[in-house]
Amino acid sequence: MLPRPPYCAVLPVLLALAALHASFAGSTTIPQTAGHRLVRAYEGRSVAPSPLAGQAPPQHPYLAPNGRSGMHADAAGSGTYPHSGPLGRDPQVTSRRIARAGGECATAAFDRKGLLLTVCGTFGGFRLELLEPRSLSVLAEYRLPQRASTIAALTTLDPEKIFKDTSGGAYFYLDDRDRVVLADSRQHVLRIAHRQDRSGEWEFVVDDDWDLTSRVPHDCVRWTRLRPTGPCDPITSVMPDWDGRIWWVTRQGRVGTLDPRSGRIRVTRLAGEEIQNSFSVAQDGVSIVTDHALYSFRADAEGIPEILWRYPYDRGTGTKPGSVNQGSGTTPDLFGDGYVAITDNADERMNVLVLRRGVHVSARDRLVCKVPVFGLGASTTDNSMVSWGNSLVVENNYGYRNLFSLLFGRTVIGGATRIDVREDGGGCDTVWESEVRSPSTVPKLSTTNGLLYFYEKEPNSRGIDAWYLTAVDFRTGERRWRQLTGTGYAYDNNWAPITIGPDATAYVGVFNGIVAVRDGR
Repeated sequence: MLPRPPYCAVLPVLLALAALHASFAGSTTIPQTAGHRLVRAYEGRSVAPSPLAGQAPPQHPYLAPNGRSGMHADAAGSGTYPHSGPLGRDPQVTSRRIARAGGECATAAFDRKGLLLTVCGTFGGFRLELLEPRSLSVLAEYRLPQRASTIAALTTLDPEKIFKDTSGGAYFYLDDRDRVVLADSRQHVLRIAHRQDRSGEWEFVVDDDWDLTSRVPHDCVRWTRLRPTGPCDPITSVMPDWDGRIWWVTRQGRVGTLDPRSGRIRVTRLAGEEIQNSFSVAQDGVSIVTDHALYSFRADAEGIPEILWRYPYDRGTGTKPGSVNQGSGTTPDLFGDGYVAITDNADERMNVLVLRRGVHVSARDRLVCKVPVFGLGASTTDNSMVSWGNSLVVENNYGYRNLFSLLFGRTVIGGATRIDVREDGGGCDTVWESEVRSPSTVPKLSTTNGLLYFYEKEPNSRGIDAWYLTAVDFRTGERRWRQLTGTGYAYDNNWAPITIGPDATAYVGVFNGIVAVRDGR
């Protein structure tokens, strides 16, 4: 690994790259850098679908159908899809450039018509986009306010403030009526519908706007207030529970509920703890991980979040390269026979932790297994695991900091591991280990075809930054095929997930927008 560039040198590089890409101002596709003809466009062989046995996570009554509702595919955070992704048959790649600099599309969801909804981050602010899924043309756009972290990064020449901020709408969900629900940078929760007007043009309409500033500190950096004196606590994520309440969490450890019928807001505080990940929901509770512990919550009769149990984990002694903070980087996975899984941040080797999530489980019996993964001094993840049946798949993000850390042909150590909980619940076993190098994506699984999808980057001695959609056999861990999506920093996904669409297409948010890979006709 080459040394990390100082922040004062990074922002000018970003501006120079933006100026270079400005020369492609008339193009709606994401430009590639030199060298894309010097790397293989496709490797491997196409596969036939091989469906997986098992039961899908329960369908949440207030979310869009499983596989269409948001970043982690369902309320359980499984990262699994009931429809197929590409099989590697003459893959075709299309892209949509959202902005000249930035434009990364993170969470993606699909409405009943199959239209794609995504939030894309630019230096001017986040944009909620409605895209036609095949052409990726923009049908409608709603501009969200600029995040405080963007202003702080530009005024302090520290882009890490942007890369380590998960607030402002990056996590959203699509509800059971095809409405986007998110928290913007003003600490407002919005419920946004999309519809066609009389002329047939699509538009976004804000159905509901709930102001949470009475419960959340909001003296944040603004262009008119560059040196605020009070606290600022951005809202990280929102999700509904089985009763329809909207739960929300903040970076500084606030956990709250919002009753959409009455507008009543309730909140509690996990003092001294930070929440940078999304969270998962089941009928038996809400699972939230902080940088210190895993929690199970439920709402009491007044809607106040109540802790059912707390499990502290090994958070290590510092933030690793490849992590946003000093703590677990995973959204909890709810899977199997009442299990919940996260990773810790242990110094030598990160561990996968599987716990029983029942309320009446004793502290001694809570932990099912603790499995160390990846190499000594080189293991971390800041992405959710994939869970199906009693199986978990975790990837190694160690070494990834931001899109600058992998320029000039560099990459990460990589690795992915499948772990299964034993049928009797008496422990866990490692099933396979893969050398796939997926620096920072949220991997996904199609249960219809049996393929895991990663976003991969191999080292290149010529300094070419080539990015691939890679398909791995869920059963064996074998890489089956991979397709080049593009070359250059604009194709770095920079923590954005893979999303498998109902049209059997794999969509990947990348720094300049979004990429789609589908089988050829």
